[in-house]
Amino acid sequence: MSETHNVIIIGSGPAGYTAGLYAARAMLNPLMFAGYMSGGQLMLTSDIENFPGYPKGIGGPEMMMELREQAERFGLQVQDKNVESVDVSERPYKVVVEGETFLTHSIIVCTGAESIWLNMPGEEEQKGRGISTCATCDGAFFKDEEVMVVGGGDSACEEATFLTRFASKVTLVHRRDVFKASTIMYERAANHDKIEIKTFRQVKSWLSDEKGLTGAVLEDPRDGSTETLNVTGAFIAIGHKPITGFLAGQVETDSEGYIVHKLHTMTSVEGVFAAGDVVDTRYKQAITAAGMGCQAAMDVEKWLEENHL
Repeated sequence: MSETHNVIIIGSGPAGYTAGLYAARAMLNPLMFAGYMSGGQLMLTSDIENFPGYPKGIGGPEMMMELREQAERFGLQVQDKNVESVDVSERPYKVVVEGETFLTHSIIVCTGAESIWLNMPGEEEQKGRGISTCATCDGAFFKDEEVMVVGGGDSACEEATFLTRFASKVTLVHRRDVFKASTIMYERAANHDKIEIKTFRQVKSWLSDEKGLTGAVLEDPRDGSTETLNVTGAFIAIGHKPITGFLAGQVETDSEGYIVHKLHTMTSVEGVFAAGDVVDTRYKQAITAAGMGCQAAMDVEKWLEENHL
């Protein structure tokens, strides 16, 4: 422990990098711990078509690299390390990273959310051997093979559509007949000649042999009847859970673990702010995360000034 930082940003992605950009331009000399997998969920997104300023679209990883470069140009210090814990019981706050403790007057949490797994029988054994949560990462491994996607939201429809670039057939499985996906994303999947949609189906168990995944037993939740779907790849897209475990309950969260804002972007702890998908239970868009990151940085600047820090 040595100097006390004005602000430490935990996590990257659109919220983190935008917060870093604004904090750096405000001359706060922000320090960011971006995590081992810096860039957030957009590092797993192939094409972003709805972020203003990119009329032809842009790849998620490319956008994150550009955001990072822009923030670093103004002075954001980035370390690609995971935060192990924080102590916000007294100021200056403590942030522990790989056994080293950093002191800070304020914190912006931008850790986002991570994929939820089904945790059905046979799943753990086949993670990385046919079962994935990232079509962008693993889709190319299934060229000319039949695969499935589980889910009913935008992510599931996007994953299914993306996988048609490689797979010979994609089956989209959803436990209900009503989809949460936006109309444009659903229709894009539903009207694709390589995609078959199976509603009122949920995975009961996974099937495999010595080579890897061979299929899934699907159950109809209405009557318990089952059928076997033969696929060599499966992609789970049923949502995310916020990454807040490192906070150890020191900041108020809702029943699902999402951080709760108390005053603008400030949390239940004065001087601790949060932005992006670690807070957002409704929109979950790159543009809203970036906007919240901007708000958090401006709130930090004002709070530091008001508290003469």
